[in-house]
Amino acid sequence: MDPNHTGDLLKHLEKQNGLVMDAYRSMSHELRKLQVEEELLMRKFYEFMSSQGLIDKKKCSDKATENGNGPSEELETSAKQH
Repeated sequence: MDPNHTGDLLKHLEKQNGLVMDAYRSMSHELRKLQVEEELLMRKFYEFMSSQGLIDKKKCSDKATENGNGPSEELETSAKQH
C-alpha cells in the first residue's frame, strides 16, 4: 500500500462507515415499525378470531397470563399446535 494514499483511504473508509451506520439506523427503524404493525395486526386477528368463536377468549387469556405472553404470542402458539 502506498503511504501517499493512506489519507484518501481513511477518508473513504470513514465515509463508508457513515453510510453503513445510516443504513443500519434506517433498517432498525423500519424493523421496529414492522414489529409494531405486526403486533397491532395480531391483536386485531385475535379480536376477530375471538368474536367468531374460533378462540376461547377466557382460556386463551388465562394461558397467555400463565406463560407471560400477550395475545399475539398465544395465537402463534395455538396456531402451531393445530
